Amino acid sequence: MHVSDLTKQYDGKRVVDGVSFSIPKGKVLSLIGPNGAGKSTVMGMLSRLIARDSGLVDFAGRDIAQWKSKELAKRLAILTQSNHIEMKLTVRELVTFGRFPYSGSRVTQEDQAIIDQAIAYMELEDFQDRFLDELSGGQRQRAMIAMVIAQDTEYVLLDEPTNNLDIYHATNMMKIVRRLCDELGKTVILVLHEINYAAFYSDYICAFVDGKIAQFGTVKEVITRENLARIYHVDFEILEIQGKPLSIYY
Repeated sequence: MHVSDLTKQYDGKRVVDGVSFSIPKGKVLSLIGPNGAGKSTVMGMLSRLIARDSGLVDFAGRDIAQWKSKELAKRLAILTQSNHIEMKLTVRELVTFGRFPYSGSRVTQEDQAIIDQAIAYMELEDFQDRFLDELSGGQRQRAMIAMVIAQDTEYVLLDEPTNNLDIYHATNMMKIVRRLCDELGKTVILVLHEINYAAFYSDYICAFVDGKIAQFGTVKEVITRENLARIYHVDFEILEIQGKPLSIYY
């Protein structure tokens, strides 16, 4: 996936301004930056949930706008921040939605096998017949990821997947993100506010400031005292933990 000169404005204000980058395949890419930097807007344009004003999102050699929705849903999955579900659904029913691009409402035996695998992968067997509103926040997040796994796409886009999770469940969520990449071969793009998680679990970082890319590169290249001070306008102390940089800000 390649992004070229993306722009978006609201009420005359340009919130994404000439953004261009390539997404490394089979890696975890985190989009970071201050509030209002344009991260989630870029994510929305990558997933086609937000219309771009100009520029190009090239997906598999074609403008993403030219893909039919059903075919795109077989290649790319997204979980947004607003994934609250009002319907009375069990975990298994939710995960079954991941097979909709393939079989619609007529779930096949092959679909059922894939659903079983997704539920098992997220260790939700004991909860699969329970309703979502009976689960903890961490369990619901795992169920959402199981639905994405059942959708069986090459690309997974996650907009603030650790939002509203305590540190235990947030850390587990980031471990799951890493497994999606390392064990299932997914390309994962996520928006994160927690720099520590971005530094520890990502392969690449794209940092935004005022709708523009301030820095793009490997974790080692981007997560430095100088870069973080410039991006967030604060002082950072960089620590080394298990060979990876971890940023603690004050």
